[in-house]
Amino acid sequence: MVSIVMADAIADRDSEERLQKATFAGGCFWCMEPPYDRLDGVVETISGFSGGHVSEPSYEAVVRGVTGHREVVQVIYDPGIIDYDTLLQVFWRNIDPLDDGGQFCDRGSAYRTAIFAHDAGQLEEARASLVELEQSGRFDEPIVTPVIEFENFYAAEDYHQGYYQNNPVRYRYYRWRCGRDARLTELWGEEAGGKP
Repeated sequence: MVSIVMADAIADRDSEERLQKATFAGGCFWCMEPPYDRLDGVVETISGFSGGHVSEPSYEAVVRGVTGHREVVQVIYDPGIIDYDTLLQVFWRNIDPLDDGGQFCDRGSAYRTAIFAHDAGQLEEARASLVELEQSGRFDEPIVTPVIEFENFYAAEDYHQGYYQNNPVRYRYYRWRCGRDARLTELWGEEAGGKP
């Protein structure tokens, strides 16, 4: 007979094995955590860096543009509760997909958008979502957000994690001053920042 404690441990292990990762570059990683944190099925978001050529990069090196990384949020999620397509739709509605020089007030290569696909399934879904958006007629300008095969992820320093929760006043001021919400509303209307 299996004890309740052992059954709980087995259930926890099975749940952890079921979890998947999605990685999105949407400009400032502080601003990409909140839209995912509020979704059922998202277990954790981690701010970090992806796509570069330097191991264990520092924030300062990344934002100087010398490592090739982009700021990203890695989303740990339960695909039994939320699917990857929903995560993609939330991603698009939290970025300016027409800007290849950065995002909002944050300029430079570290702030460019991208979808980093972890496997063939994500790659196919991400490319399909990009084509769907291109064909939607929503934008007159080309979409410049690439879909890239995932290679690496490095978590940012601790003080960046959950910044919007730990520094709510500074975060709201930064987001407002950066013009993020105004531009998202201009691009996405009522869908800005949320699900389609």
